[in-house]
Order: sequence, then structure tokens, then C-alpha cells
Amino acid sequence: MNRIWKGFTVVVAIVVLGLGTISAFSKSQSSVTTITVYKSPTCGCCTKWVNYLREQGFQVTAHDISDLTPIKKKYGVPNVLTACHTAIVDGYVVEGHVPADVILRLLKERPKVVGITVPGMPMGSPGMEGAYSEPYDILTFDQDGKTQVYTSR
Repeated sequence: MNRIWKGFTVVVAIVVLGLGTISAFSKSQSSVTTITVYKSPTCGCCTKWVNYLREQGFQVTAHDISDLTPIKKKYGVPNVLTACHTAIVDGYVVEGHVPADVILRLLKERPKVVGITVPGMPMGSPGMEGAYSEPYDILTFDQDGKTQVYTSR
């Protein structure tokens, strides 16, 4: 009887471990963040940012558009906050060279904003790596264009 019990315990342990592995696999598969990026077909730093997001585990759909003004207007990006590309992720606007961890923080915290932005193209931001880095702010913006510093790098 003791030998049967040990065998049963081993089988149960294997099943539980297997279910845990399947659950972890399913969770990792469902936690992939999908992001849609609108960018210029000729902008190298936009392509670098898209590749950076993919390296960080995002599923990226990139659309090359020669005039991004209508996209920025459609999604409510104020002119003073624009950058070279605009992305949409889970209902939020991500404007410019925003780091992946900040996008994930936005999605986790879900603040009541339209989106986040890194205005301009600061050196050292993702996609703008080079010989030097400069400090920059990542801002939130609401539908009235009001901004607030979300974090700084």
C-alpha cells in the first residue's frame, strides 16, 4: 500500500508541475503587449524604436505614413508635444521615443490621460542612442493638452 501511495504522489506531483508550466506559458503568451506605430517610411530613428520595442517583447504593427499630422490630430496629440512617430497601445497614445518600461508602467497604472510623450528627439532615448545622452522628461497629457512629468531619464 505504501508503494502505491508513493507512486500516486509522484504522478500527482508531475501533473501539478505540468499544469503550472502550461499556466505560466499561457500567461506569458497572453501578456504580450500589442502596439500600433505610425511612422515615416524614411525615418531611421523610428525604425530603431520599433525594433527596440520588439526586442522588449512588444508585438508591433508599424504603418509607414508620409504625413503623420492627421494621425496626431486624430489621437489628440498637442502640437507642442509632437515627435517623429505616434503609437497606440491599449487606448493610450505614445508619442515619440518613450522607453518600453514606461509604456508598461502606463498600462499597469492606467492614469486618466490621453497618453504619454517624449517631445522632440532627445539623444539617449530609445532609438536615439548615440555618442552622448541628454536628460529628458516623459510627460503625460490629457484631452485639454495639460501636461505633467510622469518620469525623467
